[in-house]
Amino acid sequence: MLGLAWKFIKFDRAKSFGIITAIVISVFLIGQQLSLLFFLMGLMGNLVNNAPIEKDEIWIIESQSKNVNSINMIDQRSVQEIASLPGISRTIPVILAPAQATFLDGKTAAITIVGTPAPEFLMGPIQSRIDSGSIKDLMQPYSVSAEYFNARSWETDLYLNKPIEINGKSAKVSVITKNAQAFGASFMYSNLENARFFGNFPSNKVSLIIGKLNAQADKETVINMINNNFPNLRAWDANKLKSSTVKEILISSNMGMSFGTLVVFAMISGFFIIGLTLYSSALDRIKDYGTLKAIGAKNKFVNRLIIAQAFLYATIGYVLAMLLIYGFKFGVEKSGLNINVSLPFAMFLLFVTMLISIGGSLFAVRKISKLEPASVF
Repeated sequence: MLGLAWKFIKFDRAKSFGIITAIVISVFLIGQQLSLLFFLMGLMGNLVNNAPIEKDEIWIIESQSKNVNSINMIDQRSVQEIASLPGISRTIPVILAPAQATFLDGKTAAITIVGTPAPEFLMGPIQSRIDSGSIKDLMQPYSVSAEYFNARSWETDLYLNKPIEINGKSAKVSVITKNAQAFGASFMYSNLENARFFGNFPSNKVSLIIGKLNAQADKETVINMINNNFPNLRAWDANKLKSSTVKEILISSNMGMSFGTLVVFAMISGFFIIGLTLYSSALDRIKDYGTLKAIGAKNKFVNRLIIAQAFLYATIGYVLAMLLIYGFKFGVEKSGLNINVSLPFAMFLLFVTMLISIGGSLFAVRKISKLEPASVF
């Protein structure tokens, strides 16, 4: 019986190629779309990702917004009022000012100036995202940062001490960041005074307040106290604010639905293409399967042969698809698309591959399970 069963792993070349191609295309599309979605989600939360977040911090914004990238101004007096609360050791004002940068070649770009008091720079950028220069250089008058990967979209060259204009005022690039991009705009970091000057920001307003907690303070208690006593403000844990920001953008832009639909259709199409091809292959060899059952092979044995085929197809297809995904990752990283193919993500794609391949084989399994040996002779 084993000798006869060996025939079932000598696959039809054309159909084997079709199945493996379907697996590769499906898994690659799923991996590509999800990795792009995760990258964009990272951009949405980069205002938080670029900051050196500490456990003893809370972020306070106006109460109407759940998206840190789009917040209204709040009164400067709130900085002192929050600082006087029990559990708060001090408060730090932050300015987020929309502006227009103009380069020497006449190119312009929409930017968001992020300003915090020096020398701490509690909004960042963190050291791991600085490509050239030092964050201390942002303490200098008229100094700002610029993002390395924005140079292509701005169609200009970036280098240290490059003169530019922001809202018609002379500035210079003192720091070049890398992988600190924004979603929909471009961050330029500076100190609080520069940000207020370049952004034409009112002297009696701030955008965000960072509250530093006492060592004995409970973060949730302080957050609830601020939310209950300041109806026009809302306090957040920074990481929760990042999650809220990503969620709000995904919902408002329908981006999550768009990427999700593509992923689901890639899974469904792969499932049915593989399933129908395996089903067709089983029909072509119906007499062989009937012979196996006639000489005593149980349904379990025959089913395992079909599932083993599907497993082998899935393994080959997964390896090829992952090679394409890594090729895509390395191919786009120079343009600023920082695709992260982590181990959990790779394992998820392996699970999806096995699901669509072995799941698709159930069409053939169901057909052969009902096969009566006498009906094929």
